[in-house]
Amino acid sequence: MRTLIKQATIVTMREEEPFVGDILIEGDTLARIGSAIDEPADEVIRGEGMAAMPGLINAHQHTPMSLLRGFSDDLRLMEWLKTKMLPAEARMTPEDIYIGAKLGMAEMIKSGTTAFADMYIHMNEIALAVQETGMRASLSRGLVFVEDDGGRRMKEALDLIERWTGKAEGRITTMLGPHSPYLCPPEPLAEVIALAEARNIPIHIHLAETVEEVVRIRERYNRTPTEYLVDTGMFDRAHVLLAHGVHLNMKDVRLLRGMRGGVAHNPVSNLKLGCGIAPVCALTGQGVTVGLGTDGAGSAASVDMFEQIKAASWLQKLDYGDPTKLPARQALRMATVESARLLNLDDRVGTLEIGKKADLILIDLRKPHLQPVHQVESLLAYSATGADVDTVIVNGKVLMRQRRLLTIDEEELLREAQKRAKRIVEGL
Repeated sequence: MRTLIKQATIVTMREEEPFVGDILIEGDTLARIGSAIDEPADEVIRGEGMAAMPGLINAHQHTPMSLLRGFSDDLRLMEWLKTKMLPAEARMTPEDIYIGAKLGMAEMIKSGTTAFADMYIHMNEIALAVQETGMRASLSRGLVFVEDDGGRRMKEALDLIERWTGKAEGRITTMLGPHSPYLCPPEPLAEVIALAEARNIPIHIHLAETVEEVVRIRERYNRTPTEYLVDTGMFDRAHVLLAHGVHLNMKDVRLLRGMRGGVAHNPVSNLKLGCGIAPVCALTGQGVTVGLGTDGAGSAASVDMFEQIKAASWLQKLDYGDPTKLPARQALRMATVESARLLNLDDRVGTLEIGKKADLILIDLRKPHLQPVHQVESLLAYSATGADVDTVIVNGKVLMRQRRLLTIDEEELLREAQKRAKRIVEGL
């Protein structure tokens, strides 16, 4: 299958400036990118008035939480978690997880996300939804070690890795997912790290999302959460995706220098839950990779990555009182290049370049809020929304064309999601 995109404004997220040109896709791969490509193709997509850029990459998600959107807003994180989220999640069946994940993926596709990192339970159902929808994903079974479960969670984590790594035409990769320092004591966490090192499997873990977590770890171990993880040897032994990283002091930031992986910044969720502002500029100043995630829709309300791009940039400008901080291009790179590094997929996706996988989106610039076009990267970072995404391609396959989903029955999905969500939250 050969697909030719003609005369789009191409934003490669590499060093070159945006330019008008063509993109040729052969199978699942970007075959040619240039000002004019005159070759036969099975499908020609007209790109005039469109911006073509790498698909956005959501570096931290809990997709089934889409079923819990808007049912527990305006609460503090621990109250939100204990009184609303955990009781609701306890009612979710594997079929609910599948539908919730699929709803989250429908929203991601419609807002330009092509790949994501997920941590949750019932991961086989989530993997099945990834396989069916055509998205790319790095999946991890969340691991909590606060009570003895007879090794069930670890068994499920290993089953996910063995069953799904490399499946769905290579679109699924896997990680180990110890939930957080405060839910993972030293001994079981050491076992996870040893397994990650032995099998060369990345780790996905929450870090320092709240002040309460910092206080709890200080009382328990006389360490910051970052120091606690450093003492385990995690950063020396594995590629690590750290979700949040809000409450890091400068010593913590320096301790992360040189790590494989980096931090997934979730600005909208952090803002909505009043968690704080992550030290993004301090981290990048130490050479730490910082990508972007949404967190689950239960906290963030939306998984539109264009919201994250705006919020990330504006928060740093506000925090420093300096409008030059985290400029448009850097914010876009966080949602593409840097997030790809966090998922350990930067050799495959994150930029538009020959030989990489054909994961890209077309954004319709022919709208009042996207005109005139002076600097397209500024428009994409500060003016565009997920609703401006016209076409989504993953692994060379068109998942959405002219805003119509091609791999999901949207109407049926919305009916099923509404029915299940009502049952899950009733009485809570």
